[in-house]
Amino acid sequence: MVSEDLPGTQVGGLGKHVVTLSNALVEAGHEVDILGRSDRFHEDSAQQIGFKGRLLPGFDFSRPGWKESQLGFFNPVKRPWFARSIARGLLRLADRYDVVHYHGHLPMAGRYVPEGINFVQTRHDQGSECVIHVRFRQDHVCTALDARDCAACIHPLPNTLRRSVSGMAVRRYRAETATSFARHKTIFVSEFLRRAFLRAVPDADLSHARVIHNFISYPYLKARAVPAEEVQAGKVLLVGRLDAGKGFGEFLAQVQGWLPAHARIRVVGDGPQRAQLEKRFAGPQVEFLGWKSYDEVIRMSARSHVLVIPSVWEEPCGTTVLEALALGKQCLALARGGTPELTAYQYYEGQLQLAETMPRLVERLAEALRRPPVTVPLPDAFPMDVFSAIPQILDVYKE
Repeated sequence: MVSEDLPGTQVGGLGKHVVTLSNALVEAGHEVDILGRSDRFHEDSAQQIGFKGRLLPGFDFSRPGWKESQLGFFNPVKRPWFARSIARGLLRLADRYDVVHYHGHLPMAGRYVPEGINFVQTRHDQGSECVIHVRFRQDHVCTALDARDCAACIHPLPNTLRRSVSGMAVRRYRAETATSFARHKTIFVSEFLRRAFLRAVPDADLSHARVIHNFISYPYLKARAVPAEEVQAGKVLLVGRLDAGKGFGEFLAQVQGWLPAHARIRVVGDGPQRAQLEKRFAGPQVEFLGWKSYDEVIRMSARSHVLVIPSVWEEPCGTTVLEALALGKQCLALARGGTPELTAYQYYEGQLQLAETMPRLVERLAEALRRPPVTVPLPDAFPMDVFSAIPQILDVYKE
């Protein structure tokens, strides 16, 4: 496994995905190492992220020094340079492994890996065609396809030169990504992501691509489920990075005046918007808890009445949604990105409630809070448990 998101003190969704898959493969009898950033590496790195195998230093991202923000344009050389760094790091070790599986933010990395290497990458976000990975700009989903328009994500008022240079950078980024996809195998975590890339690069060869949704460790979650009497009526949980696109501010502004008296909202996570949101919305019914460990989050999820994922950007395949569904919790989200695909994993009709707008989402939350929490006996298996996904991934490895 290869990822620039590992190691780290606070591991995000992509990093958790890598660790979950790696540990499950180890448990299934495979030998797995993780190659990550050497500038974050220390002898306890594997233990810190909860990995049961070896974590190896591979590439140094500590001194980028590209000054894109100061210059006001995307540099056509920057991302290919980092992608080559990752490729060089993995190629030093690739001959020792049957498979090299990359999970990261530089999809053109495969462009620098020879065809003879059994190289697979998983695409977790919209970074296949978007250099900032999220297709979200000025508080709205970005639908622009002209690469020059991407200049507005690095400068508020880009002139002709900045539009031209940024356009060159994005065109190169997309072209090298398409070359990587044509050369090596690719897993998209949702059909939405696959279609989004084809919208930006319609002539791309995706004959080596497959869609495999994200997964969770179901036995871990099931062991932390609670009986019906321990579920706290009125408790609403929101979990995620407090950043633009995640929709926390939009949700909290909309929910004011809609909450029943017994309702309590708990916001778990940190990020650049936390101080601003806490100052504006914290009160008797809204509590900001900051960052919590994964185990704490799952235990709070199990005891909550409803989980809300208020993302206004297009979530590719929300692991938080899958965790809520696996725990049997009612979950509310906007009908955007890959989230509608996850209704396939409901235990009961209406478990995942999708709304077209934030006002409608809040209305549905108010309706749910007026009823007792829904509790169901958890089944023995969940279709998107990591051990259910492994056979599909091994098939990709063998192709």
